[in-house]
Amino acid sequence: MGPVKIAVIGSICGQFKTVFSKLAALHEKNAFAFTIVVGDIFADPSEENETKESELEDLMGGGIEVPVPTYFTVGLSPFPDAAVGRLDEHEGELCPNLFYLGRKSTFKTSDGIRIVALGGVLDPTGTHTNPHDKYRVAYTEAEGKGLKGAHSADILISSEWPAGIQKGSRTKLPSESKDWSASQPPADVCAALKPRYHFSPSTLFYEREPFYHPPTDPDTYAYPVTRFLSLAPFGNPAKQKWIYAFTLAPAAAPSVTIPPGAGPSPLLPTTRKRPADSAPTYSRFADDGPPRGRGKRQKGPPPTPGECFFCLSNPNVATHLIASIGEEAYVTTAKGPLTTPTTFSKLPFPGHMLIIPQSHAGTLATIGEAEGVRRVYDEMQRFRGSLHKMLAEQGNGELGSVTWEVSRASGIHTHWQWLPVPGRLLNKRLVEAAFKVEAENEKYPKFVAKDVGDGVGEEGDFFRVMVWYPPQEGAEGSRETFLTLYLDPEIRFDMQFGRRVLAKLLGLERRLHWQDCAQSVDEEGADAEAFKAAFAKFDFTLQE
Repeated sequence: MGPVKIAVIGSICGQFKTVFSKLAALHEKNAFAFTIVVGDIFADPSEENETKESELEDLMGGGIEVPVPTYFTVGLSPFPDAAVGRLDEHEGELCPNLFYLGRKSTFKTSDGIRIVALGGVLDPTGTHTNPHDKYRVAYTEAEGKGLKGAHSADILISSEWPAGIQKGSRTKLPSESKDWSASQPPADVCAALKPRYHFSPSTLFYEREPFYHPPTDPDTYAYPVTRFLSLAPFGNPAKQKWIYAFTLAPAAAPSVTIPPGAGPSPLLPTTRKRPADSAPTYSRFADDGPPRGRGKRQKGPPPTPGECFFCLSNPNVATHLIASIGEEAYVTTAKGPLTTPTTFSKLPFPGHMLIIPQSHAGTLATIGEAEGVRRVYDEMQRFRGSLHKMLAEQGNGELGSVTWEVSRASGIHTHWQWLPVPGRLLNKRLVEAAFKVEAENEKYPKFVAKDVGDGVGEEGDFFRVMVWYPPQEGAEGSRETFLTLYLDPEIRFDMQFGRRVLAKLLGLERRLHWQDCAQSVDEEGADAEAFKAAFAKFDFTLQE
């Protein structure tokens, strides 16, 4: 689906005839796919105005034409009773081409543009907000928090500014501007959804410099960028901009380069203060992100350890995912795990783990001298062995595991992903078969049965799979098999390959992308604590 033209309009305040007449003229030249009204679309009912009341009647009666599909939400003023009645009777359609999005909502247009709306002002106590009132100009913190579950958005609209949006900005508000309502929930929603555009109303026009969010895909290191704009109301005396037109491509992937003039997001959550006896703070972790399209893109400069998802020096921390820390490597629960706490009846936690070297390098072999590489590799294998001991006891011999790694010279920070797998699938050789068939389907080179060890001496990139079989009754110990897929530089390898194979094998295709499996911080913390409790007996870092 190609790029679409969109127009966003500031508060109309009941001036339908003039606004939609001007919009019709612009639409004739630009062919907008749709428009959005942020702020107040209706005049304030407390301010008597016969002209605006008459225009509302004309609008609902078909006397004023809306030239293009237009969407609106709650602003700061209550809706007139006549409008509420009309919206209730016609399921949110005020008149042809004019639709109410709801006070808080997610909506996908026919062009594939995803819109998320949070209308009204925050009611921190919740005492003045009736959850059954679809038109009330207030929302609760819980309602704002619930929108973070939308996972993504192309356009976010909020009646309030996100708190902290001016932090770090070189674009100053005009001195004559009035204070505008700002609160934390719009900031949290924006930080979570990483929209390409965030619009709010104001008394004057304001456009902040673009800001980039931490990458959601540590392998391609693509930077989601948000542009925040606040539009003045139509007919404002200062003649500030009240309409903004732009083009948006629904399928466009986040850029791997940061736009000129852009800065880091001012909406990152602040680091929580930790007790003096708690572990050091570390970075946030996620498993491989989804493929970002087939087109070749120019990459920006590689991230520093302070920017890398997997480096312990990253200031954007989330301690609740860390499970165990050794001298050379550490173990963390995966963000957006493929499996859930109910996938394996023997385990009270998802089990999708990452084993990560502390050194910042794209491959194990490039960490440093051979001796240093061997130390890192040995400790990663030691963690893996401890995980297997835990599985042998917790799973009663019914669970094995698969570990996979993408080793690329152009990688950011190499790591292993580890996942329990039912022994019945392993014993039938279905895991090896699944990887080989999927590679053939993708027209990748064939897997070879080879253990590449620490990777020193290997030429070129590779994808490795390590399969651990649980001990069988009557047999001596467990056994392992190894598969290696050498990656031709001309092939664009799908970084989601390992997760995709196992998702199909386990019947978890709906959980293919980790972004679709997002959890709350409390849920992530509970899973991590359940894992640490089960792993403590086998964690060598606690015994030394």
